[in-house]
Amino acid sequence: MTITVVKKGDTLESIAIRYNVDPTMIVDVNGLETTALVPGLALYIPTRVRNRTYIIRENDTLSEIAKRYMTSVAAIKKANPGLSNILMIGREIMIPSPFKKQLVTMGFAFPASGGEVFEMVEENGDKLTYLAIVAYSFTEEGYAYVDGDDLPLIEKCKQNGVTPLLMIRNFQNGDFKADLAGDVLTNSIYRRNLITSVLNFVKEKGYGGVSMDLEFVPPANRSEYVAFLQEIKEEMVDLILQVNVHAKTEDNPDNQIVGGHDYRGIGKVADLVAVMTIDYGYPTGPPEPISPIWWMRQVLQYAVSTIPANIIQAAIPMYGYDWLIPSNKTRALSAQNAQNLAITTNSEIRFDRNAASPTYSYVQEKSEYIVWFEDIRSINEKYQVIDAYELAGTTYWHIGLRFPQNWAYIQQNILVIK
Repeated sequence: MTITVVKKGDTLESIAIRYNVDPTMIVDVNGLETTALVPGLALYIPTRVRNRTYIIRENDTLSEIAKRYMTSVAAIKKANPGLSNILMIGREIMIPSPFKKQLVTMGFAFPASGGEVFEMVEENGDKLTYLAIVAYSFTEEGYAYVDGDDLPLIEKCKQNGVTPLLMIRNFQNGDFKADLAGDVLTNSIYRRNLITSVLNFVKEKGYGGVSMDLEFVPPANRSEYVAFLQEIKEEMVDLILQVNVHAKTEDNPDNQIVGGHDYRGIGKVADLVAVMTIDYGYPTGPPEPISPIWWMRQVLQYAVSTIPANIIQAAIPMYGYDWLIPSNKTRALSAQNAQNLAITTNSEIRFDRNAASPTYSYVQEKSEYIVWFEDIRSINEKYQVIDAYELAGTTYWHIGLRFPQNWAYIQQNILVIK
């Protein structure tokens, strides 16, 4: 795999000649809408599988690592200049290996997105293990209800070898409701209503399991949330229970945003736990990276200390945010649209090394805007972290947002577990 960053004077044709590829391949893989380029634009040229990433652990030896990845000690040392036989615990090293990363991948999708999502499932069904269908919430008495027709999307998943999961959220009137979650979790009758109604929908419509997305659970109800998950899991038998949790770097049980998610308790119940390593930079907040790599590392370091790494998924955003300065009014853009906006506004893209995130600014109608988004460079580093921590896989919010570089990366570098 090759990532090339456009420099002043580069053209699509000159880059194609440099890598001996067809220019139309570069256009398609990178979702370009024009042949124009801007400095700082990262282009993905699929050529070969990249090195694997590994974190040295206690009692590791180079010979054992080489055997595990079907490579040689000499090849590892060549990929890591200065590496000695005395290994430092916690150091990340690169490992040349013929083995691809094996990951469980999960996308999220809204049935109302219609043809766009159907097209994405058809194009990338081979790159998805699960698709969580975002169409369900529940009443104050705990009765689950569906908002929209999810049956065609369920069928589309099955046609393309993707297991559909029913996503249930405490979402009403355009926002997550902490009180809705708290009131239902603390009432045994309402909890029973929610379990029964959710599993009835699962059975009736042929879902392969449940994706639980109760956000802003009141801290006082964190134990009730774990109990609820235990209760529903007991009745799910062989069905998958996947739980999404807020990102945090330590347990802070009194925090109103993240306190309701008890990582250790949830990790003992769920089949998969997705840590939402997204929205570090958030709408109406100050312009910041969506998912800076330093923050992702901190979050995952805590996560693997409380949840088995082999059931953790790390979230990868498929989008960027465009902030109007100084009001910080924000609009969301797909990763592809954020990239192409830089081209149409002739804006040079800067890659923040500390955050491993691309950004640019532009002026339109005398107003200044700042954009942070994801590209092939940023997701490459995220996949390396996922590999290094030996996580189960990743999630994508959401597949209706186009990010062709991501799907090309998976095709080239990852073996998706089905």
